[in-house]
Amino acid sequence: MSYRESDRARAPKRRQAIQSVIISSPDRTLLVVVTFLVMIGFMAIFSASAPKCLDEGVNPAQFLIKQVICFIVGFIGLKFFTNYDYKKLAQWNTLLAAIIIILLLLVDFTPLGVTVNGAKRWINLFGFQLQPSEFAKPAVVLLLAAAFKDNANLFDESKWLRAFIPILIMLAFIFMQPNLSMVILLLSVSVVMFLCGGGSLKLFFSCLAAGVTTIVLALTTIIKPYQLQRLRIWRHPESDPQGAGYNIIQSLIAFASGGFNGVGYGGSIQKLAYLPECHTDFIFAIIAEELGWVGCVLIIGLFWTLIHRGFIVASRCPDMYGRLLAVGITFSIGFQAFLNISVASSFFPTTGVPLPFISYGGSSLIVSLWMIGILLNISKKRIKKIRNQENDIIR
Repeated sequence: MSYRESDRARAPKRRQAIQSVIISSPDRTLLVVVTFLVMIGFMAIFSASAPKCLDEGVNPAQFLIKQVICFIVGFIGLKFFTNYDYKKLAQWNTLLAAIIIILLLLVDFTPLGVTVNGAKRWINLFGFQLQPSEFAKPAVVLLLAAAFKDNANLFDESKWLRAFIPILIMLAFIFMQPNLSMVILLLSVSVVMFLCGGGSLKLFFSCLAAGVTTIVLALTTIIKPYQLQRLRIWRHPESDPQGAGYNIIQSLIAFASGGFNGVGYGGSIQKLAYLPECHTDFIFAIIAEELGWVGCVLIIGLFWTLIHRGFIVASRCPDMYGRLLAVGITFSIGFQAFLNISVASSFFPTTGVPLPFISYGGSSLIVSLWMIGILLNISKKRIKKIRNQENDIIR
């Protein structure tokens, strides 16, 4: 056999393309979208809260200033997580879960917890007010990504100790606040990550049937009276226009007043003490009144682009841990935006979920920016194919 023939015989063993992971710049489209959402949030918060501040005799930019301070904290975290390798985050899971459980424990069972509108969700620490349930979102995503990166086996004892039991404890404390909307959000994120990690559809549908049964029992036994009233008022807000149906009616009036082009920035009537919490849960209604259908489509389009880019980042990630992180973060932010917009437009019953990056709330803004920082870090990972080895060998 000649040298060329023997070399060709060995060539198939070498006939493979070399792959290497390279570091690229973060996803610019994602960064631009988040920047636009934050700027729109600043404008909307100032417009919605200024009349309330003037009525109370305080600085009309008081809420905006607080939001900007929280943005600075969130932006510092975003820069850090953009440059901190996401694969190293798993080593902090236990500590992060323990801190959040302790904070939730302090909210529920100590005088440090702050009650607002019948819900005890906040905690005062060193003069700052935090909402620990917001920080549970990235914690749940990190715990589940580490648990499902190899397989989605729910019956692994080690996974229960490291991930599932801490998550269940967090869900229990959040439900006690009560914060049912956050429980629904975290459970939805968990289901999506389970399926994306290769979870069994048969097990999923079995759990779904059990979950529906539990919900039906909850509606008749453990659900709070005001939560049951929300469901009734949601369908017929006119039955109690000055009581439980007031917020929904005023929110719909804001949508109707806005029309196609809106009444103009700063021209909202509903924010003049007609629509309570207009700078938090119902800020989308004020945006709809001032910017109209055009403004609503712009914001929905920005969130849609964020979700689209997030799933693209997940699909391009070279490892399962990063993919699950990207999916969990993207779905968490996207589903929360969907819930808030649906509530403001009376598509869903009233919940206490803020609109990410836009609603007033330091904890929500900080956590959302930190999660985007992790997503930007994942977007820096790419797989690049090098030319086939066989060409160099034969040539």
